[in-house]
Amino acid sequence: MAGFDAEFRDLDHYIRIITERIWEGRRIGDIRHYYSDPCPVETPSSVSTSVDSVINSTEATLKQFPDRRLLAEDIIQSGESTGGFLSSHRIISTMTHLGDGNFGRATGKPIHVRTIADCVCKDNRIVHEWLVRDQSAIAIQIGIAPRGLAQRWLNDIGGWTKSIAPPPPAGYVSHLSQDPLALGYAASLSAFATGVGGAPDHALVSRTYDDAVHHLGPGGSTRYGHAEVGQYWQTLFTTFSVENFAVEHLAAQRGDGRADRVAIRWRATSKHTGGSANAPFGAATGNRVEIMGINHVEFWRGRVLREWVLIDEVALWMQILGGPSNS
Repeated sequence: MAGFDAEFRDLDHYIRIITERIWEGRRIGDIRHYYSDPCPVETPSSVSTSVDSVINSTEATLKQFPDRRLLAEDIIQSGESTGGFLSSHRIISTMTHLGDGNFGRATGKPIHVRTIADCVCKDNRIVHEWLVRDQSAIAIQIGIAPRGLAQRWLNDIGGWTKSIAPPPPAGYVSHLSQDPLALGYAASLSAFATGVGGAPDHALVSRTYDDAVHHLGPGGSTRYGHAEVGQYWQTLFTTFSVENFAVEHLAAQRGDGRADRVAIRWRATSKHTGGSANAPFGAATGNRVEIMGINHVEFWRGRVLREWVLIDEVALWMQILGGPSNS
C-alpha cells in the first residue's frame, strides 16, 4: 500500500496489527505513531480532535477493564491510498470490570461488548474516526440501567453537549457503493426510518431479510426472523420520528471465501415523539435526538442472513434526558 510501512500487506493486515500492538500489547505510546495529530474522533456522544484524547480514552478504558481484548470479527474495506482507505472494523471485546471510572465502582463482572470503528487511513496513520460502542450492553452487564448511566454522565458533564465534528481530510471522499446488494440494503434501511407509520412493511422486511435472519442489536440483544427484526425497526422509528436520514458511508465486499457483506454508516435526525412511561425510551419528550449508527450485514442468496446494528442507546438517553427541545 502506497504510503504505508512495507510490513503491512493490505488494509486488513494494517488494522489488525496496529490494534494488536496498541490494545493486546498495551503499547499505548504507539498511538502517536499510528494516529495523526489532530485526529478527529466522533462517537454518538462526543467529538475529540487531539491524539492526546485518544491516548487518554484508551488509558481510561484499560483502567476500568484492564484485561480487555479486541477480537476482530470483520474488516470491511473501501477507498484507495491517494484519497484514503476506510476500514469498517467490527470488534467483540471480552473484559472484566475491575477498576473504578465513568461506569462507576468496579463490580468484578465479566463483560462482552461489540464496537464498530470506521477509520480513514492514509500514509500509515488513522486520520479520522467514527466509533460506535454498545455502551448500553456494558451498563446492563454491570447492573446499571442505560437511562441511569446516561443521567450520571449528564451530571458529570453538566448537561447534553456535542460539538460538530471537523470534516474528513482534504482528498478523502466517503465511499458510497453502487453494488446492488449495498444499494438495496441502504434503501430498505431508509424506508424503515422514514416510512414506518404503524405496522412494519412486511413485504419489505421479507425482501430484505432471509427467513432465518439473525440480528445482533443494541444492549447485547439478539433477534431472529422477520417478525422480531421488523418489530425492532418499527419500535425504534416510531419512538424517534425521523426528519432526515443520511447514508454517510456504504461499502460492499465480495469474495475472500466469505459471505457477501456490506458496511453502512448512517445518521438520522429525529424527535422523541413516541412512547409511554413503560416504553423502552420512556414517555415522549419532543427532544431532538440524533441517531448515529453503523451496521454490518452478511447476505445469503441476495437477502440479509446476519445483521449487526451498532447504536449507542446511552447517547440516545442522554439526548432524551438533557437534549434540546423543539417546543
